Amino acid sequence: MDLFGYEFGKNLRRFIKRKDSDAGEAGRAMEELRGSLYNELRTSASEGAKLQQQRLCGPVVAMTFNFMVAIGIIFGNKLVMGRVGFNFPIFLTLIHYATAWLLLAILKAFSMLPTSPPSKSTPYSSLFGLGLVMAFASGLANTSLQHNSVGFYQMAKIAVTPTIVIAEFVIFRKTISFKKVLALAVVSVGVAVATVTDLEFNIFGACIAVIWIIPSAINKILWSRLQQQRNWTALALMWRTTPVTVFFLVALMPWLDPPGVLAFQWNANNVSAILISALLGFLLQWSGALALGATSATSHVVLGQFKTCVILLGGYMLFGSDPGVTSIGGAVIALTGMTVYTLLNVKASSSIDAETDPLPK
Repeated sequence: MDLFGYEFGKNLRRFIKRKDSDAGEAGRAMEELRGSLYNELRTSASEGAKLQQQRLCGPVVAMTFNFMVAIGIIFGNKLVMGRVGFNFPIFLTLIHYATAWLLLAILKAFSMLPTSPPSKSTPYSSLFGLGLVMAFASGLANTSLQHNSVGFYQMAKIAVTPTIVIAEFVIFRKTISFKKVLALAVVSVGVAVATVTDLEFNIFGACIAVIWIIPSAINKILWSRLQQQRNWTALALMWRTTPVTVFFLVALMPWLDPPGVLAFQWNANNVSAILISALLGFLLQWSGALALGATSATSHVVLGQFKTCVILLGGYMLFGSDPGVTSIGGAVIALTGMTVYTLLNVKASSSIDAETDPLPK
């Protein structure tokens, strides 16, 4: 009887253990199935959000939106740094991104933020790297603008274009046609001639401008590729990267901002001007992300140079300013190159659409 009881107990324990193992395997399979379905649902939702963004905000709408906001923030920052006297470029950039983070949190609280792709589709290192280069690109841009003239700042921006072309070729083996290279060269020469009369800088400002070129180019490349190839929308990508940007801007403040921010006169008028600039900064970041998602990094740089030329010619035609024949001629040359570059892009897009269209003509 003892032997029978021992054998029965051993078989019973083995049976229970096998059942527990089967239940564990079934539970793991159920968890894997649930995770797979969750990822598929998130992927479908993120792809739907991306398609909706592309449908509502195509290249023309995105570029126009970005152009108008960029013009507005020029006057906003000029008001803040000039009349208000808030000469703390890194802290101003920090206020811009903190305001953007708050507005994105409000959108998320009301379930108005687009769904982001599954975490496995995009490594966190990519999002962290994008947030890092955003901090350096935005912060160094405002610091360069503070220490250099507008003309030298625009001259530094010209170097971003070949940097993007070279970086995309080295990293992604992306090439552009000789006609586009020639058009970009004409644009760069035109902008250089248009701004050559305002080349005032100091050694510190020049060093900041040179350092700023690389993170600015990488920032535009990453924004464009993550949206076009990883199904990220502009707002979802901003929500994931802005905290990293805020963190590194805080770290940059002691190194690049002058002391005295606590002694600044924080009255109602000054705070209102800074908040208006911050709201425009959020719209600029959003519109820039939309433009990068709808076009390319190179096209976005060309848009920035187009903005410079339009401001110069608009001041001459509408307000009677006299930048000189040389500057006006350079602006006209740059606009001609931009027109050719845009037409080449439209032609290339039409050719791709014609090749992918399954319907017979």
